[in-house]
Amino acid sequence: EWQQVVREWNATAEPYPAEESLAALFEAQVARTPDAVAVVGADAALTYAELERRANRVAHRLRALGVGPDVRVALCMERSVELVVGLLGILKAGGAYVPLDPSYPEARLRYLLTDSAPAAVVTHGAVVSEGSDLAGLLTTAGLPVLDLSRDTGTETTEPLGPPPRDGLTAAHLAYIIYTSGSTGHPKGVMVSQQSVCNLIAWHVTALGLGAGDRTSSVAGVGFDAAAWECWPALCAGATLLLGTSTHDAEELLAWWAQQQLDVSFLPTPLAQVAFSHGKYPGGLRALLIGGDRLSRLPTEECPFVVVNNYGPTEATVVATSGELETVSRIGGPIANTQTYVLDGRGEPVPIGVAGELYIGGVGLARGYWNRPGLTAGRFVPDPFGAPGGRLYRTGDLARWLPNGTLEFLGRNDFQVKLRGYRIELGEIEARLAEYPGIRDVVVLARPEGPGELRLVAYVVGGPDSDLDAESLRRHLLARVPEYMVPAAYVVLPVLPLTPNGKVDRQALPAPESDAYATRAYEPPVGEIETILASLWAEVLGVERVGRHDHFFELGGHSLLAV
Repeated sequence: EWQQVVREWNATAEPYPAEESLAALFEAQVARTPDAVAVVGADAALTYAELERRANRVAHRLRALGVGPDVRVALCMERSVELVVGLLGILKAGGAYVPLDPSYPEARLRYLLTDSAPAAVVTHGAVVSEGSDLAGLLTTAGLPVLDLSRDTGTETTEPLGPPPRDGLTAAHLAYIIYTSGSTGHPKGVMVSQQSVCNLIAWHVTALGLGAGDRTSSVAGVGFDAAAWECWPALCAGATLLLGTSTHDAEELLAWWAQQQLDVSFLPTPLAQVAFSHGKYPGGLRALLIGGDRLSRLPTEECPFVVVNNYGPTEATVVATSGELETVSRIGGPIANTQTYVLDGRGEPVPIGVAGELYIGGVGLARGYWNRPGLTAGRFVPDPFGAPGGRLYRTGDLARWLPNGTLEFLGRNDFQVKLRGYRIELGEIEARLAEYPGIRDVVVLARPEGPGELRLVAYVVGGPDSDLDAESLRRHLLARVPEYMVPAAYVVLPVLPLTPNGKVDRQALPAPESDAYATRAYEPPVGEIETILASLWAEVLGVERVGRHDHFFELGGHSLLAV
């Protein structure tokens, strides 16, 4: 059995372009299909040759700024054709891109810029328009800014070749993506060119993706799944269709269902809404889902294959994959990846027994940017592979099933997955602790119905503190993304403790109506307001809803609205 779970089920060796760069793979595809459509946005489309020329111009400008191997370049813009041009231009210059979601609060963007120390920022005029928070932030940072809205693609009539990428190897960085950090600050995950090339090779082979196929991009730029959507398509000759740049789940799914697609990815929460609607793109043969725990299966049989995928950012998007069978099955390891279910001593556990999931193989990230201690704690020596190999401790609980697939069982620490986002509760606690008058704080993800979690903050104030939900919510909105802002804020005189002096999280009470950011109460007026207030109270789990209350302040989110 040891031989089976350690060796046989991890025999995943497959050929892949181990010595290539992403830019080289794309350029080879340009040579094969220069006139094929590479990317389609809301108001523009580019062929492979046109995308190549525009990205080359960006690359030359970045090289003039000193960009080369392992040099970081921040990229901050909404989903658009220019976004793809910018990403590709950074890679062609030999650099590593650091995606920044322009919807993040100014304080978070400032931290990401300071921590990643980029050589330049690539953006778009609409994002840095005069008077915007980001424009002021970049001015203060004093970084060179490349505004791609000024590049119309007509500056030169002659094709401009790619700049030389002297010294670039597959071991150099492709990107750094920031994830929530337990220390109170996000942590940057460093992913190499080689790791992404392995993801591309597996994806193209497993899904039969090729020239002429159509695929989509709906993930936010700060989500590592965006790299998964983009690079296999552009290195295989497919056409990448860019979803509407909106945070409205209903609008995005409406766009998605109207497309003609062969292969597509949806974050699990969006996929579950799509399953309930039963509306899908024409011609779809494979729907990939991932990024969160599935809470229910499609109610009707889908006319395409649904593939469930699992993987932390530290393992280059996807570590395990398999056709959807049950909500908790996450398949087996992908090409050139190993997965082990280990006990507290680092020993394999038998089939059917729960343990912590460890990941090895070429997909592992280099580590955390500027966090050697954290890297050493999470990326540990691999006792089962070749000398010098590493394993990533996921903090996830899993078990092997008799057929060689894995079942996901949840987390073993205080990190949670919420609507597709991986959140360190400690980061929220650290930001809340900065609020004047707070002495203690704990944040939980409480179950709120089948498959639903809700963030709840428990705070203890000083003797003269005046803490209310609305003020605490405003404080966090200025410091963390909206998906990390708790729905409810429970003020306690003290935190309950266990006999050994630790916070007794099981004893923390459920939030009551005063824990939400409610407005001065006025009862609903008329039949429509009364019906809506009743519906809100039901789906939000609150006692009453007044006519001035705000759906999102009461703990609502876009998927719950749907």
